[in-house]
Amino acid sequence: MKRTVCAKSIFELWGHGKSPEELYNSLKNYPVEKMVPFLHSDSTYKIKIHTFNKTLTQEEKIKRIDALEFLPFEGKVNLKKPQHIFSILEDYGLDPNCIPENPHNIYFGRWIADGQRELIESYSVKKRHFIGNTSMDAGLSFIMANHGKVKENDIVFDPFVGTGGLLIASAHFGAYVYGTDIDYNTVHGLGKASRKNQKWRGPDENIRANLRQYGLEKYYLDVLVSDASKPSWRKGTYFDAVITDPPYGIRESTRRTGSQKEIPKGIEKCPESHVPVSLSYHLSDMFFDLLNFAAETLVLGGRLVYWLPVYTPEYTEEMVPWHPCLKLISNCEQKLSGRTSRRLITMEKVKGFENRDQYSHLLSDHFLPYQGHNSFREKYFSGVTKRIAKEEKSSQE
Repeated sequence: MKRTVCAKSIFELWGHGKSPEELYNSLKNYPVEKMVPFLHSDSTYKIKIHTFNKTLTQEEKIKRIDALEFLPFEGKVNLKKPQHIFSILEDYGLDPNCIPENPHNIYFGRWIADGQRELIESYSVKKRHFIGNTSMDAGLSFIMANHGKVKENDIVFDPFVGTGGLLIASAHFGAYVYGTDIDYNTVHGLGKASRKNQKWRGPDENIRANLRQYGLEKYYLDVLVSDASKPSWRKGTYFDAVITDPPYGIRESTRRTGSQKEIPKGIEKCPESHVPVSLSYHLSDMFFDLLNFAAETLVLGGRLVYWLPVYTPEYTEEMVPWHPCLKLISNCEQKLSGRTSRRLITMEKVKGFENRDQYSHLLSDHFLPYQGHNSFREKYFSGVTKRIAKEEKSSQE
């Protein structure tokens, strides 16, 4: 609960019912010996009311608390700093336009801990100093850091760093953070601003300033301009987690460095004076490069967490890229539109990287299916075009 942004609170359930009478009978059947440690005369307590989809008056709340007098409370009430907090939770459904008179379910229990839901607001992108077109939502950033098991003194790397949203979430948990991106302007905080009513980025808009904003600058290692398809790392294991959101070609283009005459394999070195041009970077190539990079640079037991965009009507689990050094831990869906979604893929390094592992994906059944997703951008925009045409047609009718 010290880490999760998904759960609001956790309670020890003492009773449950569809009506107050059912709740009271349930509480009377709860073993007294389990209650006594929290209700003895030396303790202090308070009772809170939580209602979902309905607001109660203070008078109604007091009435519900008074109805619990049959419980063996012997301690003193302390509203400011109680040793124990008890809660009545009333569920009135999910439809705000049709709130029932009586709750669907009523629960009573002892509060144990709160989650970290407030982090979503305190780290909100709306208040962030430096943002881009694809800055990751704060809640999702913390979920990804949790999937990566990011902890104090870890080293976390993001090869498609953008404005550093994922670095911020990892640094919050005490990890040292590092990243690269092919976009010079984004890394250096130059060019046009993404924020509404702001034309150009300011002189201090950069990733370091974002971490400074949250008091996390000491965890910032560096960010470099670099091409993820050509990692500039010596062989070795450096990172405890690789957490990233690669571009899908929608709001940010998928690019890599190269030359117009694709250099034959084995002659990839360019003279120092050569400035490489930017070429398209197929999604399937990008993800297999990412898996190879993670397999080579993660410590054993380290995790790779990334988003995989998919065209829903064609998606099957066989499309998730595979690597012999990485084990799939979880695969969660976030819907983007009626026909597109992205999968949050979490993988763990389970064996050391060998040179022969670099091309093993070519022998995998998973390689060919995902190649079809190189056209994800076209499929995404064809859906958008059809929707706009449909809306225009209905408005004319």
